[in-house]
Amino acid sequence: MASLPMGAFLTALVGLGALSIDTFLPSLPAMMAELRSGAATAQLTITLFLAAFATAQLLFGPLSDRTGRRGALVGGLCLFVGGAAASLFARSMPALVAARVVQGLGAGSGPVLARAVVRDVWPPQRAARVLSLMAIAQALTPILAPILGGFMQAHFGWRSVFLLVAALGAGFLIVAALAVEETAPGRGGGAKRDGPTLGGGVAALARDRAYVGFVLAVMLAFAGQFAFISGSAFVFMGLFGFSPRAYGFAFALVAFGLMTGSFLSVHHGARLGPEQMIRRGAALSAGAGLAMALPVAFGHASAVGILVPMYLFAVGAGVVMPNGMAGAIAPFAHMAGLASAVLGFAQMTGAAAYSVGVSRFLDGTARPMTFAIAASGLACFASALLLRRR
Repeated sequence: MASLPMGAFLTALVGLGALSIDTFLPSLPAMMAELRSGAATAQLTITLFLAAFATAQLLFGPLSDRTGRRGALVGGLCLFVGGAAASLFARSMPALVAARVVQGLGAGSGPVLARAVVRDVWPPQRAARVLSLMAIAQALTPILAPILGGFMQAHFGWRSVFLLVAALGAGFLIVAALAVEETAPGRGGGAKRDGPTLGGGVAALARDRAYVGFVLAVMLAFAGQFAFISGSAFVFMGLFGFSPRAYGFAFALVAFGLMTGSFLSVHHGARLGPEQMIRRGAALSAGAGLAMALPVAFGHASAVGILVPMYLFAVGAGVVMPNGMAGAIAPFAHMAGLASAVLGFAQMTGAAAYSVGVSRFLDGTARPMTFAIAASGLACFASALLLRRR
């Protein structure tokens, strides 16, 4: 089961959510025009998708602990394909929003079950390396998916995007049904098993200081990235006059920072271990955040002065996140699905709430974004201090 093809398949599963959003974005204006919808309603196709995506992780994680990974994955992919097909044939914006909710519920099964399978198959330090390789590939999604979506929109119209996503989901479903073996300990043959209740399992996880430290580190590193995503277009295009093309290159540089951090984790994680890697990555993100925010605080904002530290922040985040994921779920063989689900839910909802909070402080300067990134880096480093070797 621990093979290169399986690693590639799990990487694709983790990318279901990002693929479903990033390919979709270039088509929003065309959808609004054809379905005669306002911008606020059309935006629900993204926000409600994300809400369903986060919530689904709390459903599929515990379910996979009780019934096995394979069955839960097949069920999730069925929902994903059904939601994408319904989106393809939607004739109104409310129908499209509803279909996107179903698609989001299915997409949420991908990352939570992929992380659980990694925990089942590989030991902790090897799992961190696998998750780092997955993160390298996933960092390409925000760069390549909008290009693919824009091509499909320009040549075939917005419905072709959902046809492509549905076809990819169907391919994943066939692989899951025919080639994926059960990996949950003692859960072969599809037999049901006893497991912790959702409330009891979450309480047990919350009492584990190291688990809380790992989850906070991942969430806060991701929150810094979200703060950049929510504020960077205004700062670089509105404040510094970047063209859309130049802004795209700036965004790609930050994505490359995540890849760099994941690459460092691949090559040094086995020697240093997850805790040490997280401390070093968090220290880099904290220092980079301060290097970005302090000049802005004293009125010396510049594009280079923000972009270079943000690249370094992303390098640190690329180290923190895969090691935090591996460290968080490693001790919980009996409820790896739930541990992965709580981590994913906290990561998504915490980062989204943080970015919403940042958006409320926008004042026409770079201060809100840069201060938020610096704060998340410092808090990430503080959370890393909670970690102790078990």
